[in-house]
Amino acid sequence: MRNKFKLLGLGIIGGMIPLSVYVMTQASTTNLSDRVIDGNSQHHARFASYENTVPAQLNFIEASENTVNSVVHVTTKVVQTSFQRDLFSEFFYGPGAGGREFKQYGSGSGSGVIVSSEGYIVTNNHVIENASEIEVILNDNSKYTAKIVGTDPSTDIAVLKIDAKDLKAIPLGNSDELRLGEWVIAVGNPFNLTSTVTAGIVSAKARNINLLSDRTNNAVPIESFIQTDAAVNPGNSGGALVNTRGELVGINTAIASQTGSYAGYSFAVPVNLVQKVMRDIIDYGIVQRGYLGVQIADITQEIKEKYKLPNLKGVLVSKVIEDGSADQAGVKDGDVILKIGNKEVNNVASLQEEIGKRRPGDKVAVTIRDKNDDEKIKELVLRNKDNQTTLVSKEEVKKNVALGATFAELTNKEKKELNISYGVKIKTLNAGKLKSLGLTEGMIITKVNNEQIETVEQLTSKLNGVNKGILLEVLTESGKRDFVGFGL
Repeated sequence: MRNKFKLLGLGIIGGMIPLSVYVMTQASTTNLSDRVIDGNSQHHARFASYENTVPAQLNFIEASENTVNSVVHVTTKVVQTSFQRDLFSEFFYGPGAGGREFKQYGSGSGSGVIVSSEGYIVTNNHVIENASEIEVILNDNSKYTAKIVGTDPSTDIAVLKIDAKDLKAIPLGNSDELRLGEWVIAVGNPFNLTSTVTAGIVSAKARNINLLSDRTNNAVPIESFIQTDAAVNPGNSGGALVNTRGELVGINTAIASQTGSYAGYSFAVPVNLVQKVMRDIIDYGIVQRGYLGVQIADITQEIKEKYKLPNLKGVLVSKVIEDGSADQAGVKDGDVILKIGNKEVNNVASLQEEIGKRRPGDKVAVTIRDKNDDEKIKELVLRNKDNQTTLVSKEEVKKNVALGATFAELTNKEKKELNISYGVKIKTLNAGKLKSLGLTEGMIITKVNNEQIETVEQLTSKLNGVNKGILLEVLTESGKRDFVGFGL
């Protein structure tokens, strides 16, 4: 009997060893965003007995009181710097000598939402774009200097970080479950009026209002807004749209108005899309975006008749990009996409939202109707803009990104056209120091502090993690040489 107990004890211990190893392994591979985005932890306990029904007498008090502590006021200082060269001094002392900086000052404000007790805040990209300094004011009037973790102009989302602990993080809801006519609350700081709460209903979903087309430069805008009639005004941007349980369902982004003030329509980025974007930014520093590899169009009555379609359902594939995800899965021009996964898509906005929630390398089941009216399910593997299925690591980001910009090395053809043998081109430009200085995409950085720049990694290593004055020698796309000086 004693031996049996001994064997039983050994068996329990033996079973615990692999379990412990598994738990430790899982803990070590947990993403940073899984750990820090913690608003749901206490919320689910509070609402364990909640039934998903509308109460007889609608009451916004608890949802409002809980939400205002998770919404912050974001203020920005904008400094546009120009550099006037002194050609006389440069003749004797070299490039940049004797030059003078001229600064133009501005300011802005908006709102933000605390998504982590450790200080991560989500706001709109346009709230902090071009900002030289960002200050966050909490509901208790405490103030913090914020740093930009990353931005995504395609969805107008940005993530900030402040050095604070034990903040009131908002619980995250599910925007897919929102229904037309459902009550929602907008919380923000319109006209610098802190902690303002307004209420309305969900008027529409998957709205595309062509708001981001002019802001995204080379990026593909993803617009699939929640439309509400909750009063939203300038300063509400980046604030919270919450349901009656106090869960975040969207980030307020825009209003439709001819006067600049509320006129009955406001728009928010759905939280399911926001979650994917902010988690990518926290975990990787950039958004890991997957593409179907198709050009698509809404199906109108004219398109229905032109392509002899049986109905107006789905999204038309007007062109398949060669060797992209759709092409490799056998999707053809003229096919109609009916579903992404198990969700029906009946306009471009809803399709973009569904793909926008996924990453390169993700497998997606796409239901299509071909030209013979046969429905088929195609399994696609999403690819990034470089047609790769792998994710970009933080280490790669650090090598290629600095001060809000990404860079690319010059081709031999570009060097020959500009008559230079060195330099690095600005590939994309998001919110950050270089954009605030007036640099633009396509400009070429040839020198840093009079040292020739040969590679992207050489440039980013000089711009990241330094705390000193920087003098850039730049070339415009037309070949004009200029100098830009600033401090880090």
